[in-house]
Amino acid sequence: MIKEALSRFSIEGKVALITGGSRGIGAEIARLFSMAGAKVVICSRKQEAVDQTVEHIRNAGGDITGMAINVSSPEDREKLIQTTLEWAGRLDILVNNAGANPFFCGLADLAEPAFDKVVNVNLKASLFLSQLAYNLWMKENGGVILNVSSIGGFQCSTGINGYNVIKAALNHLTRCMASEWGHAGVRVNTLAPGVIKTQFSRALWENPKFDAIMEQNPVPRYGEVDDLSGAALFLASDAAAYITGHTLVVDGGTLVKEA
Repeated sequence: MIKEALSRFSIEGKVALITGGSRGIGAEIARLFSMAGAKVVICSRKQEAVDQTVEHIRNAGGDITGMAINVSSPEDREKLIQTTLEWAGRLDILVNNAGANPFFCGLADLAEPAFDKVVNVNLKASLFLSQLAYNLWMKENGGVILNVSSIGGFQCSTGINGYNVIKAALNHLTRCMASEWGHAGVRVNTLAPGVIKTQFSRALWENPKFDAIMEQNPVPRYGEVDDLSGAALFLASDAAAYITGHTLVVDGGTLVKEA
């Protein structure tokens, strides 16, 4: 009975592609997916960082490869999907995790080039990588797409509202893709983390003033990468076979804490 229950969370024999997979949340998802039996492809901007993560996971017994690409580039996106299909012969799970937030300012001072970068990396890349995955494999074979968003998609926070707007759009993109592609056996969901202790969020968790805010959470601590990777595995597995178009918040209760 235990073995049967655990098999629902297995992704053995599946092929998973994870963007932004060389560190932080993406690297931990790649590690856990490989432990759960998947062949894994990761990508990031820097080949050295990709190689280090690939080596670490291979040394632990994982079947993984990786490449350096810019998800903002249409040519690189197509190369990534084609390379994955050539290497593994299929593409069952796409995790759109690559993200960028190059500014901290109010909307009145937001520069258009900075906003364009956030749109390109966080939103456009997720749409058009998903489109490629769908048209080249999942349309005929089914699959799972996970978009990594943020609780910022539900909040207003002066300084990062440009980023928050794009994450809100990503949440709705998930619902739209789930609506259009469900007939092909494709499930699309979103993970919306709170503050997870990664390099990306370092400015927050290294700020002592923010510690007091986190201590007011129902789960009074910062999140760790393995808090999120387990949720990713659930949504990617057959245990979540009847879940699509959903945004799963993983924030220790930030959005529900009392004012």
